[in-house]
Amino acid sequence: MKTLRPYGLQRAVQLTIAGGLAVCVALRPYDASAQQPPVGTWTGVLEVAALEMIFHFSEASSGGVEGTMDVPAQGATGVPLRSVVFEGGHLSFLIPDAPGGAAYEGIWSDEEQIFQGTFSQAGQSFALNLSRRDGEDSGPARPQTPEGPFPYESVDVRFPNATAGIELAGTLTLPTGDGPFPSVVTISGSGPQDRDETILGHRPFAVLADHLARHGVAVLRFDDRGVGESEGDFASATSLDFADDAQAAVEFLSSRPEIDPRSIGLVGHSEGGLIAPIIASRSADVAFMVLLAGPGVNGKDLLYEQPRLTGKAAGLPESATERNRILQRELFRIVLEEPDIDTAAPKLRAALESSLDEMTDEQLAQAGIAPTTRARFIEGQVVFVNSAWMRVFLTHDPAEPLAKVTVPVLALNGSLDVQVSADQNLPVIERALIAAGNRDYTVREMDGLNHLFQPATTGAPGEYALIEVTIDPSVLDLVTEWILQRFGG
Repeated sequence: MKTLRPYGLQRAVQLTIAGGLAVCVALRPYDASAQQPPVGTWTGVLEVAALEMIFHFSEASSGGVEGTMDVPAQGATGVPLRSVVFEGGHLSFLIPDAPGGAAYEGIWSDEEQIFQGTFSQAGQSFALNLSRRDGEDSGPARPQTPEGPFPYESVDVRFPNATAGIELAGTLTLPTGDGPFPSVVTISGSGPQDRDETILGHRPFAVLADHLARHGVAVLRFDDRGVGESEGDFASATSLDFADDAQAAVEFLSSRPEIDPRSIGLVGHSEGGLIAPIIASRSADVAFMVLLAGPGVNGKDLLYEQPRLTGKAAGLPESATERNRILQRELFRIVLEEPDIDTAAPKLRAALESSLDEMTDEQLAQAGIAPTTRARFIEGQVVFVNSAWMRVFLTHDPAEPLAKVTVPVLALNGSLDVQVSADQNLPVIERALIAAGNRDYTVREMDGLNHLFQPATTGAPGEYALIEVTIDPSVLDLVTEWILQRFGG
């Protein structure tokens, strides 16, 4: 199992927002007060990562409860749970097979019919609420997920990143007919992503690849380093390392006889939209670029705006998001002023302790922070904010490489995107492209779509799992037509 780390443009430190999203509403009441063991399937989402986690509990032959865990997005199934304890409405267990070790502690809420708790791994802690799932219903349908037979060829491939000394694995979809074909490399958003960018049962890159391949555009999508079949260490990597991985994918495509080396492009989503300009600004092999919810401002400014918008979409009071903003400013100030991680750590720890001391018991419970998990939560946040990824993300200015990109660019954002705001980022992207002297760019806000380009109501991450559409057809058509107009032969 890969490290479960809620990295990404959605992984800001959000003490007051960090309630885990229940994937399914309980179908029948569960009485924890009667000491009824939580036998069955329970599921929840690390909302800051939109990472679904499924737990299966059964009565052990020796008495007590045993169980396993599935993490579909990471291809993990049947991961054994150890030391499962259920007593007085408290649920706890260990996951020793997870890298760095993992644990869960939760408290039953009769009112909400969920376990409110905290998932901890490798020194990091995040709110995770568990809701009971009855039967085998896996949630809303995903009608756009491709199903064969396909009118194109799919080839499993492996290619090296010589700089990192690793091999990456992916899938290359090749249209039928005579090549060479225009092509794209997909670059995933934040967090440990597989080649399909799987999230909550959705497979956005599989849907995009299917649509493009049916219209004559080849697609290479690959597992992030350290995820799926790809080698490498995800946990220690930064956006700059991921840029090296994607550039290696471009170089691999240019060596394939089926691919037109003059028509290779990049499609980056979320953090992938930050990574794509880095490659396009330095590689002559990139012929065009599509940015889907890509940031135009630095990570610090993005992460200040993100909790305000997600909190508003979730109906949280402004006082809660403002408290979070104040804490963010202090934590980011410490990291930016103190380059030494060992010196920064105790300062970050003190700031977090002070913030938690100011929160009420109700606010702490909403954030999934119990007295028994407080220390682990704080340590997890310290490790996260002090990480190499965060240090790069806070200071990297996407506008700098964008101002060097002269190849055709399509930049799209949803009007309901609360993770990478269209209002905050699209104007900056356009100004940077103008500064580059770029003569072929399209910047467009897509009305009514969220961060995943789904038709949404509020744009809140909590809606992602409930929406059946994976990518709005208007986006699939726009991206495909834009590419073919320029590189369709």
